[in-house]
This record gives sequence, structure tokens and C-alpha cells, in this order.
Amino acid sequence: MNEKIIQHSHCSICGKAIPFSEMFCSEECKVKYASMMKKRKIVIYTMYALIGVIITLYILTSN
Repeated sequence: MNEKIIQHSHCSICGKAIPFSEMFCSEECKVKYASMMKKRKIVIYTMYALIGVIITLYILTSN
């Protein structure tokens, strides 16, 4: 009942137990993470552009 659990981490994508020094359990999870980060970056840049357009339109129409 008193089994020691070795120090470990969990995969950032699927949650499987992995060695403490690693971030992903497989190459597939690493590719999924890279794809997710690329999509997230596109969304953030799109939001910044949209905010810039809204501010520009506000400035142009408020005069």
C-alpha cells in the first residue's frame, strides 16, 4: 500500500506519465503541440489587427 511513485511529469497534450525532464510522450504529441501553437499565434495576430482597425476607424470617425 505504501508504494513510492517515481518523480514524473505528464505529457502536455495527452496527459500520459513521462519522465520528469521531458515535455511530450511521443513525436505525434510534439507535432500536435506545434500545430496548436501555430493556430494560436494566428488568432492572436488577427485579434491585434482587428483591434488596430477598430481603433483606426474610431479615430477617423470621431473627428
